[in-house]
Amino acid sequence: MISVAPGWELSWEGTRDWLFVKIRRCGSEADGTPPLAQQIWDLAERASVFQLVLEMDEIDVLFSHLIGQLVMMHKRVWAKGGKIRLCGLSQRNQEALYLCRLDDRFPSFPTRQEAVSA
Repeated sequence: MISVAPGWELSWEGTRDWLFVKIRRCGSEADGTPPLAQQIWDLAERASVFQLVLEMDEIDVLFSHLIGQLVMMHKRVWAKGGKIRLCGLSQRNQEALYLCRLDDRFPSFPTRQEAVSA
C-alpha cells in the first residue's frame, strides 16, 4: 500500500500482462489533487506493464481533479501502446465520465475479470 497524499492510498497487484491498482480515499482529510497519475505511472514503469485496471469501487465522487489525473494517465499509457480500464465505478461516476465525453477512453466494467476479458 502506498500513501499518495493525505487521505489517499493505492494498493496494487499485477500479472505479466495487467497491473491492477485500487484507489482509496481514506477519511475526510483527503483534499487537493493527489499525484495519482505519477504514482500509478511509476508502478507501471517498474513492472513494465502498461495495461491497467483501476479499481474505483471506493471512490464515491469522481471530482474534476481525479478526472484530470485519469486524463494524464491515459496520455502516458496510450503513448506506450497500453490501455486503461476501470472497474467498480458507480453509475454516478460513469455518468460524470460520459458528460465529460471521456467514457470511450475509460471503459468501465463491474469487475476486474470482466475488464481484462473485454
